[in-house]
Amino acid sequence: QVQLVESGGGSVKPGGSLRLSCAISGSIFSSYNMAWYRQAPGKQRESVAVFTWSASTSYADSVKGRFTISRDNAKKTVYLQMNSLKPEDTAIYYCNLKSGRLDVWGQGTQVTVSS
Repeated sequence: QVQLVESGGGSVKPGGSLRLSCAISGSIFSSYNMAWYRQAPGKQRESVAVFTWSASTSYADSVKGRFTISRDNAKKTVYLQMNSLKPEDTAIYYCNLKSGRLDVWGQGTQVTVSS
């Protein structure tokens, strides 16, 4: 059974940085895409960044130039480096894995940006 465990959330001041990690446990025998989503209070969950099986990346317009998604296949971990954080980045961040009909979510990690 595939599971995802996020870590690295916390509280920072505007302009600060955080790096989120998402560790994959279990075995996957096919190509898969990894993504980070976030959900702010009272808002719908939105895609933040995607890292595909072919190593291409894409970002939400609101985070382009500030966030970077990366993947370490040997460690089975995906990262989200978040720089120049803004109060509007405050949300619960979720890691997601998709492979065929497999769609797995992590438990989420809170990111709070406040002065």
